[in-house]
Amino acid sequence: MTVELDPYRDPYVRAVKGRKAYDIVMLDVREQTTVADLFIICSGRSTRQVTAIAEHINIELKKEGKRTLQVEGRKEGMWVLLDYGDVVIHIFYEPVRAFYDLEGLWSEAKRIEMGDGDDANSMDPTDTGDHFIDELIE
Repeated sequence: MTVELDPYRDPYVRAVKGRKAYDIVMLDVREQTTVADLFIICSGRSTRQVTAIAEHINIELKKEGKRTLQVEGRKEGMWVLLDYGDVVIHIFYEPVRAFYDLEGLWSEAKRIEMGDGDDANSMDPTDTGDHFIDELIE
């Protein structure tokens, strides 16, 4: 099931789309948790890109007067969490995203998938990223 976007959330969506994040999914988690109203989950192709996406989001949302309450994982760049109170943004390096499967964990949440319409933003099918998953398990 999908839900209508509230215009107040538009700055978050624009910020996430601004640095070529891909596979963007929005989850309305209001009925599942009191931690936040909305999770935005997206991916980057490398740890460096994940960090760049997080920095871009932070800069763009500061311009909108929105400040993070908490930032986690920026240094490592595998999974960066930006907590804006009612909106939590998760930026993953793709193999890490597959490993943790937040969409599966929050499968009862109402979902809005954000298509970016650019085939160049899809993952390279030859890069499985299995070596990173192996490192997470060890």
